[in-house]
Amino acid sequence: MAEHSAARALVESISRGFEEFEPPAGPSAADGPLGWPGYDDQRARATERIGAEESVLCGRGWVGSRQAVLVAFDFAFLGGSVGEASGARIVAAFEQARELRLPVISLVASGGSRMQEGICALRQLQEIARACLLTRKDRIPHVAVLRNPTTGGMWVALAAAADVVLATSGAAVAFGGSRVRSAADNGEAFHAEGKLADGQVDRVVDDAELPRVLADLLSLLHPQQLVWPAEPAPVPAALTAGDLPATGWDAVQRARSADRPRARAYLDAYLARRFEISGDRAGGYDEGMICGFGDHNGRTIAFAAQTGTANTPAGFRTAARLIRLADQLGIPVLTLVDTPGAANDAAAERGAIGPAIAEVFAAVADAQVPVTTLVVGEGGSGGALALAAPERTWITSDAYFAVIAPESSAAILKHDPAEVPELAGRLRLRPQDLLDLGFVQGIAR
Repeated sequence: MAEHSAARALVESISRGFEEFEPPAGPSAADGPLGWPGYDDQRARATERIGAEESVLCGRGWVGSRQAVLVAFDFAFLGGSVGEASGARIVAAFEQARELRLPVISLVASGGSRMQEGICALRQLQEIARACLLTRKDRIPHVAVLRNPTTGGMWVALAAAADVVLATSGAAVAFGGSRVRSAADNGEAFHAEGKLADGQVDRVVDDAELPRVLADLLSLLHPQQLVWPAEPAPVPAALTAGDLPATGWDAVQRARSADRPRARAYLDAYLARRFEISGDRAGGYDEGMICGFGDHNGRTIAFAAQTGTANTPAGFRTAARLIRLADQLGIPVLTLVDTPGAANDAAAERGAIGPAIAEVFAAVADAQVPVTTLVVGEGGSGGALALAAPERTWITSDAYFAVIAPESSAAILKHDPAEVPELAGRLRLRPQDLLDLGFVQGIAR
């Protein structure tokens, strides 16, 4: 008696009205393309045991209030491995997503390419990677869920290529599976939580919360939610009311005050709900850069927000990733500027702080969607300017923007520290100065 396919049980737990796609015709050679002895028998036993004819199940269903294409792996079928037939199913599912303009959710649990099909299985990675790329070019989002385990080819060709990557708690996630790497290599780096800490995963979720998280995410990123060309994000209202600073030094002190609102307060007031992405996909995470998507009066807005710290290379790369993703999907961007300046220590230099900031400048300059900026605190030099939209930047009354911090200006000019307040005035960094100089379009009230 066949068991209920784990893949089907999974899609039914997160969607309703699931309709399986008709599988493409597969190769019919005995024992596969390599003539692997006993391969047909292995497949037959797997089918009898779990009631599925392949390692992936593809179809469409309703996730929350939106439809999506689902690609679900069943690890019980030959370790969720991918060969010619399963690879063709995945590629065909992405083709359906493009035709129907539906987002893709990949629910991955796989050991990689199917050994019994050799290079014919391995080359499926190229086909799957191309399918992901074509879908991205069509402005259709792809969300991957890393289940236990996700290793090898399906991690690198399918899951890691997704726009948003979720992982289930405790899942093994690695390029090399546990049987092909050293037994000593089995720590956090090879699991979901380690991938989150290393900037490779956006969120770790429990199985019970996965349906809600996916529904929330699709409600923000679904193509039917987005309008092209995108209209600019409205400028957030200032959370503090007060007179403009009398002097440059007053402006600096007000921006540095522990009592003024920070980025999270602005995001809480501006967005009814939000989904944060995490990490730069290159091994880094910076909690001082908050990026993601949110709902503002029924519209999806992307955001990249500095929190008042000196951002690291990972923070800037995450912001660049967010802006590029928003541009790809046609979502307007809001940036909140608040940093004393980019990190400039040895770790930042080793992490390529210069190229990381350059990525943000390029992402903003290249964006076809409108970028709106509000300076809510310190605007410290290039680390702040990278997130500022040319001709669409506003500022609050308790913020400033400067080519350099007054203290650093004194150090460079070899002035006495007592002259710092005077230099703050010469820098003309107050909100009203920036308006007069044409750097900002207005002062938020």
